[in-house]
Amino acid sequence: MTGLKVGPIFYGVGTGSFLHCYFSNIAYYLENNRWGSIYPHLMNKLYKGNLPIEDIHTAKKELDEIKERFKKLMPNQVIWEIENPKQRPPWGDKIAARITNLSNYFYTSDGKDLFDVLFTSFETALKVKKDISITSL
Repeated sequence: MTGLKVGPIFYGVGTGSFLHCYFSNIAYYLENNRWGSIYPHLMNKLYKGNLPIEDIHTAKKELDEIKERFKKLMPNQVIWEIENPKQRPPWGDKIAARITNLSNYFYTSDGKDLFDVLFTSFETALKVKKDISITSL
């Protein structure tokens, strides 16, 4: 299980490949296939393992913008990985009816919206004054 760690608190996401899929779609569609060129705090700091507390407010603004921009991308546009954009997710086009665009496409293995989990982890990090890291258990 891969997830976000804030001090002793762990927010489960799912497999590492699923989390990579999420970030791949950001880079591919929103950063013109240039990883971290527009959203450096999320893509270059958090994705690479650690988002320092002093960067959380900026990362939250990046995440807000990503969520808005993902609303313009349809579910059939999702890519599984940036290294092979033609590869489809393992589940193909079999998705829930509630998924209408990429802003509500990504759900954790326990059924939570990934954007909500990210925002919650940011708020927790600010409250407990800790960095956020991506960790695999």
